[in-house]
Amino acid sequence: MSTRPKYTSTFIFEIRELDDDFHRIDDEIAERARAIPGFLGEESWHDETTGLHSEVYYWADLDALQQLVGMDTHRIAKGRYDEWLGEYRVVIAEVKSVYGNPHLGLQHRPQGEGERASTG
Repeated sequence: MSTRPKYTSTFIFEIRELDDDFHRIDDEIAERARAIPGFLGEESWHDETTGLHSEVYYWADLDALQQLVGMDTHRIAKGRYDEWLGEYRVVIAEVKSVYGNPHLGLQHRPQGEGERASTG
């Protein structure tokens, strides 16, 4: 990342039955989030042992994160989460430092975010 992230939003959840509606809504949220000025990249993790899945989004500022939270499609997904997901946890964190390869694991970085630069 050439711009050090200031915030992360992490969504950790148990997967139940994911239908076409879930995938359509999830894909729309992700595409729209990637278009928000201040979106810096994302990563996702799945633990086969526990069945838990995690989505982490990196943000340049709190206003960008708030655009995701206020998105109409995001509100629809929140209202229907119990159809697709079990327990969940959301973590909003302020980033103090990033060490090592700042791109490791990141997907869908905005244009110009391909430089290798460590920040701390």
